[in-house]
Amino acid sequence: MIFRLRTSQKTMTIFTELQKKTNLKPFALSKIAIALSLKEDQDSLRFDTDTNGLDLNKQTITGKYDNLYKCLMEQHCGYHLTEEDYFPKYVKAHLDRGAVILHNEFRYAKDLISYLAGLEGAAI
Repeated sequence: MIFRLRTSQKTMTIFTELQKKTNLKPFALSKIAIALSLKEDQDSLRFDTDTNGLDLNKQTITGKYDNLYKCLMEQHCGYHLTEEDYFPKYVKAHLDRGAVILHNEFRYAKDLISYLAGLEGAAI
């Protein structure tokens, strides 16, 4: 069983830039990125990104909510995921796609915290 994953180079660059601007660490940004990715269609999920970025631990990304993350990803794709498919394959794919979405949203939002608060209100 794999407990670590490496993000893409692009994700590492995005997280480094956002960390400087927001003081949020990569583990916090990864949770936001996954959430944003889960809002998108399954069809645009890519599994062929590079592994030249950050080295992240499964416990750091999902923590005690690992089963919840897996369930959300299964719901998103519409079928059961094996542990090998779930981590690192699907987690990395959502993390890399979500980082790009987060970066694009951050570029157009004046304040990341206000933007994220707006997401919560829109989801209710």
